[in-house]
Amino acid sequence: MGLFGYLLYPWGLLLQAFAIVHFIRRRPDTYWIFIILFLGPPGAIIYLLVEALPDVGLLGQSFKVFPRHKRMHELEAEIRQNPSPGNYEELGGLYMDDSNLVSARAAFDKAIAARADTLDPFYRRGVCAILLGDAAAALPDLERTVSKEADYDFGRAAGLLAHAYALTGQKEKAEALFRQVTITSTLSETYLNFAELLASEDRNAEAREWAQKVLDKKAAMPSYQRRRERPWFRKANEFLGRVRA
Repeated sequence: MGLFGYLLYPWGLLLQAFAIVHFIRRRPDTYWIFIILFLGPPGAIIYLLVEALPDVGLLGQSFKVFPRHKRMHELEAEIRQNPSPGNYEELGGLYMDDSNLVSARAAFDKAIAARADTLDPFYRRGVCAILLGDAAAALPDLERTVSKEADYDFGRAAGLLAHAYALTGQKEKAEALFRQVTITSTLSETYLNFAELLASEDRNAEAREWAQKVLDKKAAMPSYQRRRERPWFRKANEFLGRVRA
């Protein structure tokens, strides 16, 4: 443990425990676990300063849960008196932020039934459908969105439409759209969905290239963006481990 560790005991052990828990949850670069374990409390302090402290800035996102839930309850009550499409659209967006995709989809259904002249509820309903595994239902909403605005949501709409084509067996159409979208879009989600399509056709070498593109972005990213992209980095690494050259 060393002199520094003894001076911190038992707080040093708590620091190490906290650092290990954070490491497991956030999954930064693997070498950090060795720094935490072999350097003891000093290593834990270094880790927490470099990796955990910047995450404090992300805690503000967590605190938004409470006003979001409050607003959801307000809208749910208000809709009983005023079932306007605007209220349903806002409520659907809040449900999506809360990962309640089933309720979000139902809210967008009602918003569209009341007013079908705005694009966003169609797009969001399509996103909900595809994330719920209902690619066939997502197709008309995403096609409507992309036909009216090709780069909607920074190209994510077109990328998800290509993914929906792939999931519904329209692979040639999917590949053509993926190649068009990836000319300008660098979304990791789109790259990995394209990689999955290529792998499904046993084009493993090219599939691995697209998954590797996700990891190649890491070096040029600022630290805050790397933290947000970690789930996609993990998925890219898992894909590369699963799909052999």
